[in-house]
Amino acid sequence: MAGTPGAMGLRFAAGIIAPLLLLLAAGCSDTPDMPAADRAPPAPLLYEIASADGSVEGWMVGTIHALPAFVEWRTPALAKAADSADLLVVEVRDLSGGGAAAAIYAGLAKSPGLPPLDQRLPPELRPQLAALMARGGLAANDLAADETWAAALALARIDAPGDPANGVDRALIADFAGRPVRELEGFRGQLAIFDRLPEDQQRAMLAAVVRESTSAVRDPERLQRAWIAGDAAMIEASTRQGILADPALRAALLTARNRRWAAALGPLLAGDPRPLIAVGTAHLVGSDGLAALLEAQGYRLRPIP
Repeated sequence: MAGTPGAMGLRFAAGIIAPLLLLLAAGCSDTPDMPAADRAPPAPLLYEIASADGSVEGWMVGTIHALPAFVEWRTPALAKAADSADLLVVEVRDLSGGGAAAAIYAGLAKSPGLPPLDQRLPPELRPQLAALMARGGLAANDLAADETWAAALALARIDAPGDPANGVDRALIADFAGRPVRELEGFRGQLAIFDRLPEDQQRAMLAAVVRESTSAVRDPERLQRAWIAGDAAMIEASTRQGILADPALRAALLTARNRRWAAALGPLLAGDPRPLIAVGTAHLVGSDGLAALLEAQGYRLRPIP
């Protein structure tokens, strides 16, 4: 992978958590690199949100933050929801990765006097780490100054297919030019979630990234296939694999965030402007996903095929 280790980390962070945790699903039948005639129509998860009396209060779509340029994902139903919405709600509004973002990243991700990266892993994973770094064109000490969470993000980006420049959230933000765009966390807020993790949890995340890197090489597009197919059951199963198999990491990176977002979205949906909520797909599914949490507040969610 071209670029400095810092640029790699920032490029990944600009498409923040998605390839690492928001879709860790195993494959389904249709790959993005198939000829167009052989591909099933895209079907990303999309919900209509209504109040108890049936009045439509907004819409919610599951996104993926990195895609190849040629993947068609816009559906007529999603286009209609985007046209009908008064505002867009995303995880991070500014995905440019500009100077301010670089300064935030460097301030949180770098620390002096850290142990060598391979010493932050169990001995049996060190050969896999070396192989992963070699694939990314990294020398042994290139991530030495990165905090463990930041090194894990940079390493996860090595085998992740697609480009954050083609992310769905980025495209939707462009679609809403001239309309309000609100963010649930912001760039600093998302990085701070990782930065606040205890070191043992950061090392568990690093170990999971290295351990899963073998699977990523065998089938790097499996995340994109799951998203395009809109397979809620498969996506929900993925939220208990990889780094999310660790209960503490799952709570910090997924379920606690879902609860915070649901608490913020409930009053927003009750107001007059109707939002399109666009967040990573894994946040939507399961008994502790946003769809279930909003239903617990009395909203009715209808999947839109």
